[in-house]
Amino acid sequence: MSKFDEIRPFYDHEVNEALRGVARDPMMKALMSFTFPDVDKQVWREQFKNIHSTSDFQHNFIAHTIRQILAKSSEGLTTSGFDQLDKNTPYLFISNHRDIVLDTSLLNLVLLEGGYIMTSSAIGDNLVQKTFLHVLAKLNRNFLVQRGLPIREQLKSSQTMSEYIDQLLHHENRSVWIAQREGRTKDGNDATQQGVLKMLAMAAGDMPLTDYFKTLQIVPISISYEYDPTDALKMPQLLAKHRDEEYIKDENEDFNTMLSGVLGQKKRIHIHAGKVLNTELDDIAAHIDNKNKQLQAVAQIIDDSIIKNYKLWPTKFIAYDLLHNTNTYASQYTEQEKQLFVRRLEMRIDLSEPVSKEHFLAMYANPLINKLKSEEKHSDDCL
Repeated sequence: MSKFDEIRPFYDHEVNEALRGVARDPMMKALMSFTFPDVDKQVWREQFKNIHSTSDFQHNFIAHTIRQILAKSSEGLTTSGFDQLDKNTPYLFISNHRDIVLDTSLLNLVLLEGGYIMTSSAIGDNLVQKTFLHVLAKLNRNFLVQRGLPIREQLKSSQTMSEYIDQLLHHENRSVWIAQREGRTKDGNDATQQGVLKMLAMAAGDMPLTDYFKTLQIVPISISYEYDPTDALKMPQLLAKHRDEEYIKDENEDFNTMLSGVLGQKKRIHIHAGKVLNTELDDIAAHIDNKNKQLQAVAQIIDDSIIKNYKLWPTKFIAYDLLHNTNTYASQYTEQEKQLFVRRLEMRIDLSEPVSKEHFLAMYANPLINKLKSEEKHSDDCL
């Protein structure tokens, strides 16, 4: 028994048996029918018998699934920044988080097709309550973030996860994907939670924080969808927060959100890989002694990179202009793009409630607003 057994994905020698165990599950049939619409189920079931590693499964099946998702629900995926990365180096990708399944799946497709080291990715155990989803997550090299634990157990769980991430990066030559915060960003404000960085630092031992973070090879990832396929689904939680009410999820809410994210229209998608955090960490070490303030500074650097490199699609400019009742950014979109966005707005929310419209528009406009704030702040710092 390894101390990581509760959270780790399958080892390669476990993959074949796990795959055979879910081969006849109706959800596997649905997944494979989507991936290979013209192939008889006996064909892929037979092929499963020859899959003996996570890499085999990802290359031969899941990569095709993600390509199908892109073909059916988007107008394509573009990337930037990856040419600055080394193909043989494992990185810790810290990403803004918009979609439960796709953020990490799309990144891994980019890594696979570019010949880079693919990731082991963090996923909340609340998202894989169904047996099939749990097995599928482990087949895709996901490791589990344990949610809803008592305080004392939370600490132990964070320590285990920190050590596991360290093990992956430093001993297994495996890249890691982790979201900058717990749960998806609902309002378009991408901000790194210090708790995520505190968890990562737990495995540092006696090594100074910034020195340890340099060994992790941290790369901020900015992922931007032109349309958020789950925008309407995020509204009840945003409105509950606005009214200062407790929000309680429906039993199948996470699963339905996953399906909507995968199948819903996203239009264009862009992923940017930022520069590896290095000299910035030296600067923090040189000017800040307090560990909490160092964590705060690291979070700010990650945020700055994600916000700066976030691709601003026309929907962001349209939402800004509609939110502020202005034509400031009219040159950034066409009248047709604006009409399509307004139609989406009208179809997806209750316009009789003005606060719904405001929150929906802010969800799309906030990445632009945050970029403007960041540019203004850096301009002031340079004066």
